[in-house]
Formats: sequence, structure tokens, C-alpha cells
Amino acid sequence: MSAVVVGYVPHPRGRAALDHAVLEAHRREALLVVVNSSRGDALVDEEFLRGDQLRALHDELAASGLQTEIRQPVRGRDVAEELAAACTETGAELLVIGLRKRSAVGKLLMGSAAQRILLDVDCPILGVKSSPRES
Repeated sequence: MSAVVVGYVPHPRGRAALDHAVLEAHRREALLVVVNSSRGDALVDEEFLRGDQLRALHDELAASGLQTEIRQPVRGRDVAEELAAACTETGAELLVIGLRKRSAVGKLLMGSAAQRILLDVDCPILGVKSSPRES
């Protein structure tokens, strides 16, 4: 079975990416693999799902009618490495990521996860922006 991998964070950009990934997985009749990773301590990482947020995502995916998998690696690797690994392990035919606007200085000081993903991942990548009202 083919796979669509999506990088998910509980922000508008993550919601936009997940919505598009669900559509693509339906269109391709593919497994949907949701990756929500943390580089360090998941207890203090606000982008790492737990509790009610995680249950809500499980329920939403179950209602989608898709075969799904949620991966929550906590290995100290950055998101680009985790997404590249998930794409390789599943033989993904598409990766969906949410994009956010960053200043040039922000990119210089903090790096750009999207740029690392584009360079590291071997399958096609769909970059999705959230609507301007949600940013």
C-alpha cells in the first residue's frame, strides 16, 4: 500500500497540512502517516500532542475512513530527520508539510526546517500555507 506522510503540529499550519494530507490519502487510497515529533522532553514541548489533543486526533483520523498511523518519535532528531525517516520507512509517495512565514533573520538564526526537509526527503513534497486569517 502506498503512503502519504504529514508533519503535524497543533497550529494552523499543522491543521492545513493535515487537511490536505487527508484529501491526498483519499485520492491515492493510501495509508496516512501522521508524524508529530519532539526533539527533547515531550512534557514541555507544546507542539507534541498528548492527552485530549492526541485523543481528538485519533478520533478524527478514525472518522476519516482512512488507514492511519500516528508516530510520535522522541529521539532528539530534528523534524526534517524524522520526516525523512518516516518517508523512507513507509515508501511514501508524498510528504505534506505546513509552512509559516519567517523573516530572513529568523531563518538565518534558527535555520529553516522546510529547507532541510526539501533537501533531505526523496519523495514529492506538498507545502501548504494556512489561511491568512489563521496565521
